[in-house]
Amino acid sequence: MKKKLTYIALAVGVCLVVGFLSSFATQSSVNDWYLTLNKPDFNPPNWVFAPVWTALYIMMGIAAGIVWAKGFHHLWVKTALYHFAFQLLLNATWSIVFFGFKEPFWGLVVIIFMLVLIVLTIRWFRIVSKFAAWLLVPYFLWVCFATALNYKIWELN
Repeated sequence: MKKKLTYIALAVGVCLVVGFLSSFATQSSVNDWYLTLNKPDFNPPNWVFAPVWTALYIMMGIAAGIVWAKGFHHLWVKTALYHFAFQLLLNATWSIVFFGFKEPFWGLVVIIFMLVLIVLTIRWFRIVSKFAAWLLVPYFLWVCFATALNYKIWELN
């Protein structure tokens, strides 16, 4: 149990660090460029994003830690965690592309690839731990929403 909690703590830490580092790209534009964009009616207020993403990163880390604790030597665990790592990398890349480079179209391209990888990650996590897979469902749903929002922002601008 101690080993499992260690893996969970490390994975949550990695996810939160990725989120924290991504926030630098976001903060560079959220109070100026992003305010000038035309946004759809379903765009939430800016204050919603930080707590939602924090909760999602924590759930993602718990899920990854549960899978990791099953033993990295196992092929399915490795495959699941590789998918997780790549989608997490795309998660950070999206913030850099959309907010840092101020490119909604290329952000849309990145987030679509990210969605595909999230689905694959959930699929692999489900093989290792159904509970871990379910922990990623809110993340998937939020990224679906973010994809629609990204698309509409690109379309309106």
